Amino acid sequence: MRKTLFVLLTCMLSGFFLTSSALAHTPLCFCYDNGDETITCEGGFSDGSSAAGVAIRIVDENDEVIAVKDKGGEVICLEGKMDEDSEFTFTKPEVLYKVIFDAGPGHTVEIESEDITE
Repeated sequence: MRKTLFVLLTCMLSGFFLTSSALAHTPLCFCYDNGDETITCEGGFSDGSSAAGVAIRIVDENDEVIAVKDKGGEVICLEGKMDEDSEFTFTKPEVLYKVIFDAGPGHTVEIESEDITE
């Protein structure tokens, strides 16, 4: 009886740990300079799932959301969500900045402006 209970418990715990690791996914985000004073960031997860709707913020060195003027002179705060294609495009700030892809606790990616290239 004890042996059967031990085997059953071991199988249940093994199944739990295998299932949890199979569901794990790592956030991915890559940003590049479009060469026209805009930056595009693409996001997703290592398991292939979409990042549509994931929050994204462009912040300065004080972690405050940056506001810039668009081509029409209107001030835009650089925060929002990934679109249906898991992309977010913004006007390139004139100061050093950081992109924060925030899919929740333990699922954030930070990219420094110096690391963004064409």
